[in-house]
Amino acid sequence: MSQKYVLLGVNVDHAATLRQARYRDVERTCGSFVEPDPVFLALLAEQAGADGITAHLREDRRHLQERDAWRLRESIQTRLNLEMACTEAMVTFALELQPDSVCLVPENRREISTEGGLDVAAQVRRITEIVSRMSDAGICTSLFVDPDTAQIEAAASTRAPCVELHTGAFANAHPSRRREAELARLRRAAEHAKHLDLEINAGHGINFVNIADVLTIPHLHELNIGHSIFARAMLHGISEAVQTMKARMSKPC
Repeated sequence: MSQKYVLLGVNVDHAATLRQARYRDVERTCGSFVEPDPVFLALLAEQAGADGITAHLREDRRHLQERDAWRLRESIQTRLNLEMACTEAMVTFALELQPDSVCLVPENRREISTEGGLDVAAQVRRITEIVSRMSDAGICTSLFVDPDTAQIEAAASTRAPCVELHTGAFANAHPSRRREAELARLRRAAEHAKHLDLEINAGHGINFVNIADVLTIPHLHELNIGHSIFARAMLHGISEAVQTMKARMSKPC
């Protein structure tokens, strides 16, 4: 059996969330020492084996700030994946920043974190335009979608090369029968995406326990994980947390 391993993208948003709890005007106090620094933690994550760094610059700037995005772009040695809303302001910023990839996600000001997939089917024309502009700039675009056939087909129609399957419903499902049903949805969605020649990533709610089930989703290319890694890092340090997650991901798929 061939040995293909899933990549790990470490999302540093939660480090910035903790920083913003104390330093809400970090952009104006950038000359002072503020902690934790998401960029420094991103560098430690890379040294521990992260295959890429993911950062979500939200419209309300509740965690990552523009300066963080620029420092990440200038500092990291792997790949920068920018999560962003489908707004003209964010498109303009991404084209200036030139990350390696962008992931288009929905945003709801009342949510704590991104809590659902992008409704691609309702805005195919707009998303197709964004995908084209990113492609022209040499930036790969992924669409964050629920494991839904219609959304995956809409994603393929935009010519985006990649989808990121939203694993939140699976991660939050209880009891176990419902979780197995959600996992089955993810497997079917991945098979359908592969049939449409889409690259398949996944993210949201993946942790050190459910990672074993997540790895049964076929054709995975990369997982983007943030909260669980930083929660463990509070007890064991970021290097141990990344190394442990990488070890649990190092299984044939």
